[in-house]
Amino acid sequence: MANPAHVVAVVDAPPLDGLWKGPLKVPGGQLEVIFRFVKLTGGEYFCTLDVPLQKVSRMNVKTEVSGDTVRLYAEEAATRFVGRVSADGKQMAGTWQSPGFKVPMTLTFSALPAMNAKNVRLTPPYREEEATFSNLTVNARLSGMLTIPAGPGPFPAVVLLSDSGPQDRDGTVGDFAPLGLLADYLTRRGVAVLRFDDRGVGKSGGTPAVTTADLVSDAQAGLNYLRTRPEIDLSHLGLVGHGEGGNVALLAAAQPLPPAFVVTLAAYGLPGRDIVVQQQATTLRTLGTETAQIEAATKRQQAMLEIIRQTTDNSQAQAIVANMLKQNNAAIDNATAQSSAAEMTSPRYRYFLAFNPVEKLTGVNCPVLLLNGTSDLTINADANLNALKKGLNLNKNVVVKKLIGVNHLFQPDPTKWPIINGQQQPNFSPEAQETIREWIMAQAKK
Repeated sequence: MANPAHVVAVVDAPPLDGLWKGPLKVPGGQLEVIFRFVKLTGGEYFCTLDVPLQKVSRMNVKTEVSGDTVRLYAEEAATRFVGRVSADGKQMAGTWQSPGFKVPMTLTFSALPAMNAKNVRLTPPYREEEATFSNLTVNARLSGMLTIPAGPGPFPAVVLLSDSGPQDRDGTVGDFAPLGLLADYLTRRGVAVLRFDDRGVGKSGGTPAVTTADLVSDAQAGLNYLRTRPEIDLSHLGLVGHGEGGNVALLAAAQPLPPAFVVTLAAYGLPGRDIVVQQQATTLRTLGTETAQIEAATKRQQAMLEIIRQTTDNSQAQAIVANMLKQNNAAIDNATAQSSAAEMTSPRYRYFLAFNPVEKLTGVNCPVLLLNGTSDLTINADANLNALKKGLNLNKNVVVKKLIGVNHLFQPDPTKWPIINGQQQPNFSPEAQETIREWIMAQAKK
């Protein structure tokens, strides 16, 4: 998701790192909701929300922890959950609130699963190597995994860049690991792949980046690391970015020592303020909100974003936004409104609202593959692909493709998911994987 999640330090609190799942009772049935907590190296938590049946994925959640009490607020859905963690740390009982709706809900903890059940998976037909490299620009040590195809090489290679928010090297969302799956597919078919934990996550040091532009130096550090490897074909070294990672890749391509090619998976094409408004409307629509309410919420959101843009005095902007949040949603208490307002006027959020993804695209001269799925509820395929294509109109080597039925995580339509142990499991779209591989190999032949 585009909006940065609120991060608050945890003091004398139970460990939350992992998945918290529970049934949300709604009129006519129930929905499974999943909160995912990732503990950063500084001790704070990054949190997102999934509602699979409503196709809500990685919605950013502002988090406050005080003792055993956890307060969660999903601004895009105007939804709040306050719960208490049990003494054994296995359950969180509390209340879910959204406009005109309040219901008790209990969440149950489960650990983040290992990607592809690594403890039982077969040894892959390629080399796996822990990789550590430095981003000297911010003095951060980054760690990840380099996978190298069988054979002497040299091989074309890519650095994978994750979507917004702190991510592990596999881009793990719930029990789905899109970057890990894509790395496996490409390496089996002749492309070396470097993927790494974002700053402050897993084995990587440093603190999470503030802006999209800040992340460019991480991508450049990854490219430079691969340039030291004899197995890599230095003339065919590219970047593949998911979501915000796609924009990072394009920004890097406009800098000195650019990649040889770029692949974007659901990158932003519209300015951040337009993305925020669009995402809120889409989320409310998937949650069954009436059209009139969506239109009213959109107008309120636009008014709030304009206040943030026009009011450079942060304390004044926070006071106005907090007041607007409370007036817009009676379920929000003062503390939640204040913390949300602080996040919405933070340097990271202000940067995102003003970020125009097409601004630097005239400097991108390398080949570019732009991909998005028609079922992406986070980044609208038509609007964002068209904007990126227009921004790259001086570049004569741009391929644009929409993938039918593919969502933001690049999963295909659920009817096409494989059955594993008697249950359907999400997979990375085979069409997307092969499109990426075929295009990369075409660049390697040039």
